[in-house]
Amino acid sequence: MAQRPLHKREGGKWELPGGKVEPGESEQAALVREIREELLCEVTADLRIGEGTIGGVRLCAWLCSLVDGEPTRTEHIELRWLTPDAISGMDWAAADVPLLTALRDALRW
Repeated sequence: MAQRPLHKREGGKWELPGGKVEPGESEQAALVREIREELLCEVTADLRIGEGTIGGVRLCAWLCSLVDGEPTRTEHIELRWLTPDAISGMDWAAADVPLLTALRDALRW
């Protein structure tokens, strides 16, 4: 998970890294691109684990595998790996809250 920059909306809250799907791009390709841009590492999007909607925006969560490099902060305050039990103890950005149950369940898989 990544802590949002203070100057952005919901600054200081935690989020699942990712971003918007561009026209003609699949969810998986968008996630791989966004992680490459935001965290300077390569992942594969392996399993779609959930979907939520907030403010008319559809959000999807994927389990990913790290295939090259290490996640590196480029804009976020902090990055963390989480255990399933730690998920509920974090101050999450509102957009990610609908995905937390699916995330917790997938990590226990």
